Amino acid sequence: MTRRAVVKGVGHYLPERVVPNSYFEDIVDTSDEWIRTRSGIERRHFAAEGETTSQMAAHAAREALKNASLDVDDIDAIIVATSTPDLTFPSVATMVQSELGMTRGFGFDVQAVCAGFVFALTNANALIMSGQVDRVLVIGSETFSRILDMTDRATCVLFGDGAGALVLEAQDGSGENTDRGILSADLNSDGRMRDMLYVDGGVSTTQTSGHLRMQGNPLFRQAVGKLTETAETALGKVGLTDDDLDWIVPHQANIRIIQGTAKKMGVPMDRVILTVQDHGNTSAASIPLALSVGCTEGKIKQGDLVVTEAIGGGLAWGAVVIRW
Repeated sequence: MTRRAVVKGVGHYLPERVVPNSYFEDIVDTSDEWIRTRSGIERRHFAAEGETTSQMAAHAAREALKNASLDVDDIDAIIVATSTPDLTFPSVATMVQSELGMTRGFGFDVQAVCAGFVFALTNANALIMSGQVDRVLVIGSETFSRILDMTDRATCVLFGDGAGALVLEAQDGSGENTDRGILSADLNSDGRMRDMLYVDGGVSTTQTSGHLRMQGNPLFRQAVGKLTETAETALGKVGLTDDDLDWIVPHQANIRIIQGTAKKMGVPMDRVILTVQDHGNTSAASIPLALSVGCTEGKIKQGDLVVTEAIGGGLAWGAVVIRW
């Protein structure tokens, strides 16, 4: 028998404020058509004044627990993927722990920018497979609106806020690729390319949070190849191929990256979960948001083979293969 980390429940949260593309027309030299054509984004959500990453994460966590028919006392650990924490420390995960009334177990954050949720899932899977824990809340939550330079039209129109969460539970499997749960993962990073996507501030350099900076064209050229390679590597680790997939649930950065990756993998777009048009790029929150929406809409069903893949600042990128 093989111990597996099986998805028990999903949930998400989006701030009340919806920001259409037209909002930016009075701020920078752009238009709804320009944004849609280049990114596929039509709208995004911005957190309200005083609304924090940890609060959004807690909302998503409660939804995931409800979907899993569990309560917080059933959870052993919380892992939060975020690049926009409430404070430098303590971790967002411990704040969520407090908000949920969880007085046992442990929590910590993972920071791999847009690839953060893939890295968090992989850590959660390792904890479960080692026997350290039985159930983990894995959350992606971001308030990227707080680090945007609203004079930079290349970046300010792309990002949004939100949170998504999964509950992973230990279950026994046969050790075959027909098992439910996380089957494999592939993680990568290359610090030589850090200038393609970064924030120009930090505690030990400027003592400020800084603003997001991006080299869009070079990043695009890296993204499609690396996302395809990491997804196919993760599938190959368990003897599966692109043809076995029911769904790709990609990081929702840009419709052209998503389309390019799907085409290179030979997967039709009707087998790709898309939320970029409604959420924009929510960084580490985008994959759990998309997974939750895909389940809510009745697309992702038990037994489906799903691959999630993401690339972000670092550069960091990776993929996780899940039998739902």
